[in-house]
Amino acid sequence: MPSSPTLPPDPLPGRPVARRSRMGTLVPAAVIGLTMLGSLAYIGYVVLQVRDGQIPLLATGFVVLGASLAAIALWSLFGIWRAASRARGGRAMGLAIVGGLAGLGAIGCFSVAALLTLVLNT
Repeated sequence: MPSSPTLPPDPLPGRPVARRSRMGTLVPAAVIGLTMLGSLAYIGYVVLQVRDGQIPLLATGFVVLGASLAAIALWSLFGIWRAASRARGGRAMGLAIVGGLAGLGAIGCFSVAALLTLVLNT
């Protein structure tokens, strides 16, 4: 008689295993991706096509781009927390790198927007 495969022990006996759907991750990723692409396209349009009054339009584009990068950084922070609590060190390290770079990009975008606003007001 063939033996049946054994399942690994439940890490927390008595607690139901939570199954996450991909739809809960897909919708925020799509929204953040669309805002990033839209703001980059908007900045490109302003640089290439608009001749007068570029500075406030560019500042607006950089604020939206910075907000989307900040959302990626926060999303990575929550992902790091989940990965670390589940003892997945490699995933936590990758998310830390992605989140750190997104945070640096957000700071840079907000700095450019602030400098553009200062140039406009002088």
